[in-house]
Parts: sequence; C-alpha cells; structure tokens
Amino acid sequence: MAETKTQTLDVPGAVLTYDVRSNDGTSRTPLLIIGSPMGAAGFVTLAGHFTDRTVITYDPRGADRSRKHDPASESTPDEHADDLHRLIQALGVGWVDLFASSGGAVNALALVAKHPEDVITLVAHEPPAATALPDADMAIAACRDIQETYQRRGFGPAMAKFIGLVSAEGPLPADYLANPAPDPEMFGLPTEDDGTRTDPLLQQNIVTCNAYVHDFGALRAASTRIVIGVGTTSAQGLAGRGGSAVAGRLGIAPVTFPGGHDGFSGGEYGGVGEPDAFAGKLHEILDGAG
Repeated sequence: MAETKTQTLDVPGAVLTYDVRSNDGTSRTPLLIIGSPMGAAGFVTLAGHFTDRTVITYDPRGADRSRKHDPASESTPDEHADDLHRLIQALGVGWVDLFASSGGAVNALALVAKHPEDVITLVAHEPPAATALPDADMAIAACRDIQETYQRRGFGPAMAKFIGLVSAEGPLPADYLANPAPDPEMFGLPTEDDGTRTDPLLQQNIVTCNAYVHDFGALRAASTRIVIGVGTTSAQGLAGRGGSAVAGRLGIAPVTFPGGHDGFSGGEYGGVGEPDAFAGKLHEILDGAG
C-alpha cells in the first residue's frame, strides 16, 4: 500500500493542503487528481485504483483543509490554475498526468492554457463551461441567482436551486428563472439561515467557474494531450453539455465515462457511482498515452 504524506503549500492569498500517495518503485508519470470545490476527500476511491503511480490529491483554496486569507472572497479559475502550477512545481516531478472533474476541470483547462508544459495528458471530466453553451446567458443568470439567493436566504434555499440547476437536462428555457424555487426540505436541506456566507461552492465558485471564458486558441495549440469526458447518464446535464461544447471547440470527440457526474465516487459523500468501471476507463486513456 502506498504511503500517504500530507503537506501544505503557501500561495498568494491561501495555504493549500495536499496529499501524496508515493509509489517510489515506478517510473510512471505522477497522477494529479482534482475537483473544485470538491477536495481530496472526494477522490479516495479513485486514487486507490492507481497503485502503479504516485497519486497527488489536494483541497482547492477555501475548501476543506485549504485556508484562504479572506474566506468570503470569490475564487477564480485563473487563481486555481496558478495554485495548481505552483503545486506541480513544488512536487518537483517536472510534469503530471491530470484527471480533473467538474469545476476542477475548468481550472485544469485554465492551467493547460497557461502552462501546457506542466501536464502530459489532461482528462477533463464534465467541465461546467457554461459560456460555451448556446444557452450561456440563461445558465450564467441561473448561477448568479443561486449566489444571490445564498446571500439573501442562506445555504438551504441556494443549494436547493443548485440541485435543480444541475438536475435539468438540455438547454435551459428562456423562462427558467420564472419557475417556482424548489423547497429545501425536498432535499433534506435546512430552511433556517445560519448566517454564514463562506460555502466554497455557493459563495466562492458558482459564478466565476461557470462564467469563465476559456482560451480555446491556447488549448488547441497546447502540447498537452487533452481528453474531454462526459458521463453516460449525465451527458445532457449542464456540466455534461459543457464538456461536449468544450470538446467541439477543440475539434475532438468527447469520451464517454461510466456513470454520471460523480461516476468515480465510491460513497465518499453518500452517493456511489461506478468507480471500478470509471477507473478502468481512466486507466485505458492514460495507459494509451504511453
């Protein structure tokens, strides 16, 4: 079993916490696995399927163990990309293969656009790249509405709207925001406002992530091999559609992964995807890269 070491890294405006599962007996390219705002705890099962490599996971700034100097401030994909670049430099390995999911995939695409030398193969799984969608204006407006609801009413009502948004399939209709807001109790969410406004998804990332404008020219010119993944059961959701839109802008076909948006999950947050099959597909892609 690989030894796991937890370390911290000072970056502008934050202190990052990351875990290194060492496999000193391999010459394989290290694998960095990221999400956003999901941290290292969400990838325990997936990391366990890659005992042939050194695997690195981390908590993005403001999430879980990684502290931001200003907890209430928004975090941008460019900031996260700079964090990832500094993390890869701190590892001293030269470059990595990178699996990135959801908001982490948005951040990873921003990293590769700026620092393609950091990454040999990027597998970006379901980036919610709303600006690349035909219904971009409505999708971003829905994200702003979620953030504004969080500021006005707190976690439960805002998270209920978020669940509604990510559960919607296909382009959002023009009257999407005119629909009645979902009841937080339907999802077992609190209805009382506890007064906090530091949730990494609802306060820090929901708008900046989805509204990020990718540099497709830089991505097409990058030396990094880019693979875009979409879930079998989530391809018509916001993030799945975002992945397909990004793939189209890059002139490549998206690769289908088993399960849905959380297909890699082994129950870390309650839900269970298809982790064995998902990891097998990721192995196939990375091993095919040589």
